Amino acid sequence: MLTDIKSLTREQVESQFKAWNEPAFRVAQLLDWLYARRVTTWDAMTNLPKTLREKLREKFSLNTLELVRKQGSDDTTQKFLWKLADGQLIESVLIPARPALYGEASDRHTLCISTQVGCAYGCKFCASGLDGWKRNLGVHEIVEQVLAVERWSATESLKCSVSSVQSENPGGLKTENLKLETRPPARLISNLVIMGMGEPLANYD
Repeated sequence: MLTDIKSLTREQVESQFKAWNEPAFRVAQLLDWLYARRVTTWDAMTNLPKTLREKLREKFSLNTLELVRKQGSDDTTQKFLWKLADGQLIESVLIPARPALYGEASDRHTLCISTQVGCAYGCKFCASGLDGWKRNLGVHEIVEQVLAVERWSATESLKCSVSSVQSENPGGLKTENLKLETRPPARLISNLVIMGMGEPLANYD
């Protein structure tokens, strides 16, 4: 099984690229595609040479989470149910700040992420651990929760933008009037917290 590229530190990526005799600036390009532009395929990394993309494809995987279900309204907490590559399910929860609580506008968004599948602690007051503990999440599975929610946000923003243009052009929307966005999408998440289900320090490594 191939190692997911998102499991590697920057230093590990630099070491691999050095072994491949790739110039150092390629590392920054790769990380930009992964974490700023948040692409999900090697072919989307268009400023990387095709030969390098093939090396990456043969050496590493680029897995994503499958969104099974999302609950919540547009302006409140959003709960995401994700399916992992092995079929296990985990949750992430996006919590927007409520300006009414602070008396001023706020664009703070906190994402609560999972670090384990299930829970081994069996607290009697909590239903989350009824099925027991399955396994720890890998680094890439933890990181991918953040990236997946950011992708969802970018998609929702694009839908809103298209709807706005359509409302301003009731006679029809001409695709030639739409400009493709070449900049990385804006970041939504400003804070990260760890899901209370399970024990984060049990997956410290």
